[in-house]
Amino acid sequence: MKSRETLIRLKRFQLDEKRRKVAQIEAMMADFERMAADLEREIATEEQKAGISDPAHFAYPTYAKAAAQRRDNLRSSADDLKVQLDDAQAQLAEAFEELKKVEILDDRERGTERAAANSREQATMDAIALQRGARAF
Repeated sequence: MKSRETLIRLKRFQLDEKRRKVAQIEAMMADFERMAADLEREIATEEQKAGISDPAHFAYPTYAKAAAQRRDNLRSSADDLKVQLDDAQAQLAEAFEELKKVEILDDRERGTERAAANSREQATMDAIALQRGARAF
């Protein structure tokens, strides 16, 4: 009985850990996308100030070049995180399935235990009834 409860607690803990990991990756991706959008606006502002929007132009703003590189790196990192997110979500689904299996097994075993207890109780009641019935005659 104790080991089953411990196993269920362990599986729930593992499931919660997987949920936290998924949430953390999603938050990181959102931060990267937000930072990339901020950089995109800064690049547009810098290009507008300089009047040059062609990165190949010799007078293209250095800050805009650096911001574009950083933006591209952030987007690349977000793409890499997407792969990690897919993996983490698969692990989360697997952990959820494992927990459900253990919980179903626990329910079945508890049902079997209840049925056995009910059967013993019924046998006791039958024995009492037989003894009372035998006294009545």
